[in-house]
Amino acid sequence: MNDHIAHFIRYLGTERNVSPHTLEAYRRDIGQFQAFIRSERGEAAAVGGIDHILIRRYLALLHKNYHKSSIGRKLAALRSFFAFLVREGVVTRNPAELVATPKREKKVPFHLSIDEVTALVEAPREGELLPLRDRAILETLYSCGIRVSELTGLDVEGIDLDEGLVRVLGKGGKERIVPLGSKARAALADYLAARNQPAAGDPLFINARGGRLTRRSVARIVDKYILRIATMKKVSPHTLRHTFATHMLEGGADLRAIQELLGHSSLSTTQKYTHVSIDRLMEVYDKAHPKARK
Repeated sequence: MNDHIAHFIRYLGTERNVSPHTLEAYRRDIGQFQAFIRSERGEAAAVGGIDHILIRRYLALLHKNYHKSSIGRKLAALRSFFAFLVREGVVTRNPAELVATPKREKKVPFHLSIDEVTALVEAPREGELLPLRDRAILETLYSCGIRVSELTGLDVEGIDLDEGLVRVLGKGGKERIVPLGSKARAALADYLAARNQPAAGDPLFINARGGRLTRRSVARIVDKYILRIATMKKVSPHTLRHTFATHMLEGGADLRAIQELLGHSSLSTTQKYTHVSIDRLMEVYDKAHPKARK
């Protein structure tokens, strides 16, 4: 099974142009299933002997420790893996296709209020390189709604401060152009000036040693300033993406436009933000309509 997994991962990386982060998720999810197979049938278990009943038993074990959304993702990885093996002629059928995807819990994306996000992006103190960098990071995440992996992948040449645009390389290597707000443009201009205008091909956001920032480093930066503004809410860099989308929708932006800005391939992914707006609408209604008051 090791060889089949390695072949599948190479296929995803070379032919499907899957991002390193997604590749690692596939490798981890399929490896977890492989460990289960070994515990059930030993080292010599063949992929051809895996059926949908075995996969269902595996998913039943996962229910003890994982949310339905995570289980659904792991099942999707297995479906892709076995579909690849069918295409390669290794197996004749895809057993994962016979397993139903767990019904996902409907969660309203958590977001910050306008006052909270304003306090967060203004928390870094100006004057030194790292605080200027941190302010630029927070402003860019909120202004553009880009993913953390997209932010850390930005080079200096990907930012056009004159036009107020960012060229983002999203999932699957898809490129999109995202507008950059005036506050983010100013923060980026101050940061780049403090770096003495780096070369076009240099990473946009760097650490204290001059290397490209990682996703984990950005998470630590956000945690640092969340503590500084003394909020008890659990906020991640992705929260700023949710906040961007929610504030855009509440401000009257078209759902299709938000889909393009976020880089969602499906409108259904973007529609989760409509629940937030409906909640807000009901709150306003309850406060404003005379017949709604208790």
